[in-house]
This record gives sequence, structure tokens and C-alpha cells, in this order.
Amino acid sequence: MTDDILDRIDRLESRNEILHIIAQYCKSCDDRDVPLLRSIFTEDATVRSADGMMVGEGIDGIMEMYRKRFEVLDISVHWTHDAIIEIDPNDPNKGKGEVFCHAEAHRNGQTLVGSLRYEDEYVRTNGKWQFQSRLLKFLYYVPVEEYGEALGSDKRMRAYGDRRVSDYPESYDCYQNWATHYAAE
Repeated sequence: MTDDILDRIDRLESRNEILHIIAQYCKSCDDRDVPLLRSIFTEDATVRSADGMMVGEGIDGIMEMYRKRFEVLDISVHWTHDAIIEIDPNDPNKGKGEVFCHAEAHRNGQTLVGSLRYEDEYVRTNGKWQFQSRLLKFLYYVPVEEYGEALGSDKRMRAYGDRRVSDYPESYDCYQNWATHYAAE
């Protein structure tokens, strides 16, 4: 086999292995499988949310952050949908991704629904892919009874007892300026 074919096979296998750790993340959070959750992050990984409510630095900091989340979170279910994964063309042991997700949770006595994106960085060490970083960005995170009204509001972050502006899409230049692309034609 040529080097080009071997590189392409490695990229395909890497993508599949990264999709596997993405699924393991959902499983570990929903099942409270702490050893599995710990195994999919590097020792120096970071996890944070764009709104600052979640911050975990280093594997011990990440696990402490999730311990606190699990204490107030009853049942949860996460679904990942599409994922954009790019392996670094200069380093086949690094990658970046954007993962589209929905979640349902019962937290502090309240049923919540959410839609979010994870912005990820991945690394492969000793043949194993892991998360180097995860940034959670919320489209909405609302009590289920407010879902219908919340989608028509820019304040779709309602899980913490107040109403906050969502992380996206309004913050994206492309969302704000999409019409300019049609006007130029």
C-alpha cells in the first residue's frame, strides 16, 4: 500500500475512534460511569461552558466539576447528531471537532431540554484518542414547559433560575450577516 492510502485509512479510523469517545461521553454522563468518563480525557484536559457555569481544568478538576453536576442532576439523556471532525493535516495525532447535541435532564426538581454544540480538541497518545478540550455552547437550555416560547426569544438559557442570552447562533458573524451574501449577487 502507498503512504497516501495508509494516511487515508488512518484518518478514517481516527474519525471512527473519535466518534466512539463522543458516544462514550454521552454514555458516561447518562450512566454516571465515572471510570469511563475519566478515561476519555487527557490528564491536562479542560472542559468549560461558554457561559462560565462549567469549568474543569486537568483531569481531577474535570472530575470534580462533573461530581458537582451529578449531585444536582437526576436522570439525563444526551443525543449526539452530526459531527464535523477534522484531523490536523500536519499532525495525525491531533484533531478538532464540532458536535451537535440535544439533551434532556431532570435537575434540581425540574425537567429541562437543551440543544448545544461541543467544540472539541482531540489528541491521540499511545494509540488512544481522548478529549484535550471541550467547550459547551448552548442554543437553549430551558424548562420543558417553556420550550415553545423560548425558541422565539434570544434569552434561551433558563436552567439557572434566570433568563440569559444564548451562546449562539446570534453571536456568529455568519448568522448576523447572511443577507449580505445575497445582496452581492
